[in-house]
Amino acid sequence: KLVNHASHVSSRPGAGQVSGQLTPVTVRPLRRADATDSPSVEQASATSNTDTTEAAALPPAPSGLGLQIHTAPVYTVDLPYVLQLVEGQNPQVLYARERIQEALAKVDRADALWLPTIRAGVNWNKHEGRIQDVAGKVIDTSRGSYFTGLGADAVGAGSPRVPGLLAQFHLADAIFEPRIAERGADARQFGSQATLNDTLLETALAYLELLKAHQELAIAHETQQNTQQLVELTGNYARTGQGVAADDDRARAELAVRDNDVVRAEEGIAVSSAQLAQRLSLDPSIRLEPVEPTIVPIEMQSLEQPLPELVASGLMHRPEVSENRSLAAEAAEKLRREKYASLVPSVVLGLSYGGLGGGFGSSFVNFGDRLDVDAIAFWEIRNLGFGERAARCEADSRLQQARFREMAVLDRISREVVEAYTQVESRRRQLAIAESGINAAQSSHERNLQRIRNLQGLPLETLQSIQALAQARREYLRVVTSYNEAQFRLQRALGWPTESQRQESPSTAMIGFDHNTAYP
Repeated sequence: KLVNHASHVSSRPGAGQVSGQLTPVTVRPLRRADATDSPSVEQASATSNTDTTEAAALPPAPSGLGLQIHTAPVYTVDLPYVLQLVEGQNPQVLYARERIQEALAKVDRADALWLPTIRAGVNWNKHEGRIQDVAGKVIDTSRGSYFTGLGADAVGAGSPRVPGLLAQFHLADAIFEPRIAERGADARQFGSQATLNDTLLETALAYLELLKAHQELAIAHETQQNTQQLVELTGNYARTGQGVAADDDRARAELAVRDNDVVRAEEGIAVSSAQLAQRLSLDPSIRLEPVEPTIVPIEMQSLEQPLPELVASGLMHRPEVSENRSLAAEAAEKLRREKYASLVPSVVLGLSYGGLGGGFGSSFVNFGDRLDVDAIAFWEIRNLGFGERAARCEADSRLQQARFREMAVLDRISREVVEAYTQVESRRRQLAIAESGINAAQSSHERNLQRIRNLQGLPLETLQSIQALAQARREYLRVVTSYNEAQFRLQRALGWPTESQRQESPSTAMIGFDHNTAYP
């Protein structure tokens, strides 16, 4: 019995809305494999519900969980815990979330664009020799001045060149930059959810590979034991003269192949464990073992819903769609900024206040207050208008690129839903066929053994049935694993929908999308 994690995943913040707050995920420490109690799963969200799905058990095969491969620390994990853990500490997921914080900081910076900058300082000026006065007369003088307060570089009759309070911005930037930054933050939020969904899929597939590797080891050991039994029979027959030595040699050669199968299966477990540990950001030297004693088909998405509705559901719930719409809206705001740039002024507001003193030579007299206020507004047309036109054309091209990229994402999502749906449907039919193959191979092997016990044939005649049974078990394992993979791919293609979202019946009109829609 495996736990359906779909509703748990899709209930996270950001699945359908933009929020500046990130909910931390609490995860429990790993347990050693020899613990007497099975690991429990702490929910990452209090509102998430975990559904359990009963599935038909794998036809009889020995379990490979109790086989020790090496002496590294062994920890047991299950699928829901693995998916929860990857959400809390996978570097790619955490990186995507930090990009949200960066985008939100850009929003704050854009909102504060019109606020003044505060500067305080001190300056001292000393002049000796000739200088030109305001009337144009060149005179010979000695003077000095000193200023301190809000601002700096207050020399002569002009305003301080470093104002104490300075607000300098283009009015178009003050209007449009917050909107542009908000659209970018929306895109980062949805992009983070898309990264999480992709990482959940990759981790689920890595867990299935680990479970498959353990089952391959169990099958390899069963085949090895059957072949060892055959070697003992052929050896006895050769020694008693009831068989030939060549048959014994053939059986021993087959046993060597099966021994190598066991070694390769052990290698597969170690590699699969390291790959899963990488997804979970754990020490790859530890060994992860699945709680499940065998692999079974899981049912996460029913195929009763028509395919067009599933495609529409994927287009409705996939965060990639919202991400690209936000990127297109961001490009539209940038285009609007360029259209209004030459119509609104740039603004410079300065205020300085402090104490100024000075005089002839080295004397400092008449020290007192000084206040300077400057307000400037100017309009700018870049490069005789050619620069304005080029900037608008560039922004318009970026908007069209965003729309084309959105179209490509919609096409890709539709293809992924149809592809995963087809795989689930096909592999579900393969399950019954593969299971019947195991039953036939098991029956054939038992009948051959019975014939040998009844002295109705030679032991080597069971070799083909041993090989057929191993092949049938591996085929069933391949089909079950690929079926489960297809189920997870379908879940991801649909955007990991919640139970309530599954019950919705989106209109098939959602499949089409008007790319000429005016973005806000």
